[in-house]
Amino acid sequence: MSVAPVLELSFIASIREVEAADWDALAGSDYPFLRHSFLQALEDSGAACAESGWQPQHLLLHEAGQLCGLMPLYIKSHSYGEYVFDWSWANAYERYGHDYYPKLLTAIPFTPATGPRLVLRDDLDRDKVMLAVVSQLQARAQQLNASSLHILFPDLDETSAWQQAGLMRRSGPQYHWFNRDYQCFEDFLADFSSRKRKNLRKERRVVAEQGLRLERLRGDAVSEAQWRFFFHCYQLTYAKRSGHGGYLSEAFFQAIAHAMPEQLLLVLAYHEDKPVAAALNFEGRDTLYGRYWGCVRECDFLHFEACYYQGIEHCIERGLSRFDPGAQGEHKIQRGFTPIRTYSNHWLADPAFADAVQRFLVEEDAHIDAYLQEAAELLPFKQND
Repeated sequence: MSVAPVLELSFIASIREVEAADWDALAGSDYPFLRHSFLQALEDSGAACAESGWQPQHLLLHEAGQLCGLMPLYIKSHSYGEYVFDWSWANAYERYGHDYYPKLLTAIPFTPATGPRLVLRDDLDRDKVMLAVVSQLQARAQQLNASSLHILFPDLDETSAWQQAGLMRRSGPQYHWFNRDYQCFEDFLADFSSRKRKNLRKERRVVAEQGLRLERLRGDAVSEAQWRFFFHCYQLTYAKRSGHGGYLSEAFFQAIAHAMPEQLLLVLAYHEDKPVAAALNFEGRDTLYGRYWGCVRECDFLHFEACYYQGIEHCIERGLSRFDPGAQGEHKIQRGFTPIRTYSNHWLADPAFADAVQRFLVEEDAHIDAYLQEAAELLPFKQND
């Protein structure tokens, strides 16, 4: 009679407590933000630590001493850097004299990009393991006196599995570009209606008429001076938006430039051979992820060229199927980025608050449905496409 495998679930306070080779053997590199080197760079640079409100608490699963499952996990003391907004939930807790923080969060810090959250060895019974994981996470939340558990930006299959395991599901909008076997940028534009195609061509023409030149560099071709310029642009963007220099340090970008250059794409814009703007992208197996942008000089339509059109051209050249340019931005729709649904899952320890949030999510989801339908009507593609 065979004996069912016994899984050991444990928590670690740093990604350094697990060997990079063991972690990456499970996580792979298809989704760059789950790589050991990326998560380690966040921790080593101080972006993800107790002091920053992102205290690592990663979940590991072992069978007979071998790593067979993993999940990036954090104890959060605030809701910054998440991109799934629960401030109203926190305020409701506060009004009733309860503490919303700490909370447990499964996510990639500062990265609203859909991807795997719980990674398991292929031969494991995923449904059974997820039930065990949920039970362990709820027990850990109680030990920490945490109000809740949140899983941000899982893919559709995983969010459905979390829902089956008892977690509430929430959805939100993003805007992604999809490759319809385009051979060049003009193939992409051929799908546009005449007026929309003319508008986009005008934007690219105006960029060129301003004397701007753009180039795309893989990570290993970027010089130290170009990385320094990019980081300066990154800081300027955050200074304009929020008055601080950004969540990430120069040490973080130096670390990933060294550890994973093959998955980095830097777009640089020049005027008279002087750099004026930069945009950093990450490349997965079939998806390009646009992440950070900044400029030292304001130029008409340069943001769209550096952050969108250069990325689309790269995807076409590389045969990538999707371009995820980051959160928010309805202006992306008229430039060919399709409104899509993203997901998150949630568990609240307090039954009364959980019931209230569940009612809220039902109402919110109806609004998301209506918004996505309306937004899709704004796409620039021909009516019969």
